[in-house]
Amino acid sequence: MELLSEIAAYFRTVADKLNIDKKVLGVDTNTLLYQVPGGMLSNLLSQLKQAKAENKYYDVLAEVPRVREDFGYPPLVTPTSQIVGTQAVMNVLSGERYKMVPKESKALLRGEYGALPGKVNEEVRKKCIGDAEVITCRPADLIEPEMEKYRKELGARAKSDEDVLSYALFPAVADKFFQWRDNPVKEAPAEAPKAAPAPAAAKNDGPRTLIVEDLTNGNF
Repeated sequence: MELLSEIAAYFRTVADKLNIDKKVLGVDTNTLLYQVPGGMLSNLLSQLKQAKAENKYYDVLAEVPRVREDFGYPPLVTPTSQIVGTQAVMNVLSGERYKMVPKESKALLRGEYGALPGKVNEEVRKKCIGDAEVITCRPADLIEPEMEKYRKELGARAKSDEDVLSYALFPAVADKFFQWRDNPVKEAPAEAPKAAPAPAAAKNDGPRTLIVEDLTNGNF
């Protein structure tokens, strides 16, 4: 695999000379090392394009498995794949690993997404979250019950449990929907189309001469 990786790196320089986008060449043996799924890969490319740092593409791919190992091998599926990918991009672009740490990475290391399957790098965790307490129980057990609070806020507007859940998830949208549902705006009846005005009568300017063509001899 190491030899194949060297060969791939050589032919990437050939692609540069031919002005071919090396990201579309199709086969990269390091995929077995990066283990980056397609959806995550497209997100990485998008982030690098926005940062005008597409030349860091392979550096980021190499950083992904390192971040994943530090984070205790979270599965590369949504949302943890996006967290790992974003952290890898920040590590490369900042020039220092874990100099910039988004809140999602901190939440992952604190255990807010649940127990991680592997061993977390404790030095990395300390650098990212400081002395914050790590959650070791089911994270949702630490959230106060809120159903009754939202039910009281809605009052008579809540017709069902689905209404309460809609309000809890999307309060602004749900509130507008309840207003529309309880006080629907009646559309004004459409006006009947007005009849087109009758054409004006032709003005009589006196007797007229009718010209008729004689088709038999071409005379008028």
